[in-house]
Amino acid sequence: MGRVIRSGLSGSRYAICVKNTGYRASLEVRKVYRVKSDKTGSGHGLIRVVDESGDSYLYPEKFFIPIKLPKTAEKRLGRVR
Repeated sequence: MGRVIRSGLSGSRYAICVKNTGYRASLEVRKVYRVKSDKTGSGHGLIRVVDESGDSYLYPEKFFIPIKLPKTAEKRLGRVR
């Protein structure tokens, strides 16, 4: 996984969803999502997350807050598909 290059999400690998307006089928509020690098999207205020479909898509950055997980949690989440 690469780095996300914008605002508070820089370097974060995970973020918690705080808003899902217009994306209720794809995003759950209060759920942790894996963040993937997308330099083009980050330049437009978007971040790439792996959503409920299991694929990664661009969403507004303001819908997420970056979080830092303990290494054990990152390892376990990294194995989940």
